[in-house]
Amino acid sequence: MVYERIFKRLFDLLIAIPAVILLSPILLIVACAIWLEDGRPVLFRQVRVGRHGQDFTIFKFRSMPVATPSVPSSEATRLQVTRVGAFIRRTNIDELPQLFNVLSGEMGIVGHRPGLAVQAELMSMRRARGVDRLRPGLTGLAQVNSFDGMTDAQKVEWEARYAENVSFLGDVAIVIRTFGYLLHRPPVY
Repeated sequence: MVYERIFKRLFDLLIAIPAVILLSPILLIVACAIWLEDGRPVLFRQVRVGRHGQDFTIFKFRSMPVATPSVPSSEATRLQVTRVGAFIRRTNIDELPQLFNVLSGEMGIVGHRPGLAVQAELMSMRRARGVDRLRPGLTGLAQVNSFDGMTDAQKVEWEARYAENVSFLGDVAIVIRTFGYLLHRPPVY
């Protein structure tokens, strides 16, 4: 519990700060590429559900044309994605701006993926299992265990398992396993 209450935030900062510094050239190049291909804004902002059910605005690089309606990535079609967007989705670079959500304390490095308010059943299951007491994360136990093909109940099962066993070594293991996950192509690009 001490790790979760005190040191987990330090863990997040010790990863996010150097990551932002080291990745800043990539962030700049991607922002310029999006702007050159399809104009502004280069960031996609969407309200998501965070810790204790509080809404926050998540940041991602925009991968779809301007004026594309906001839909979950699982409902997006290949035709809606720009050329730069296809690349940044395939490489998961579109997720890098979430490091700023980590720096602000709205997200952590490891946790559950932040859901949309319209996913009421998922939010309810997370609340019932105590998952929502944690900050959502860039990665998590469900993500490294085939997140994309899971039902909401399966996701929450993995997320609850993580919430019951939050630890430094567990977080390190999930971060390491995430690099293997990143080598797989996402289902929507």
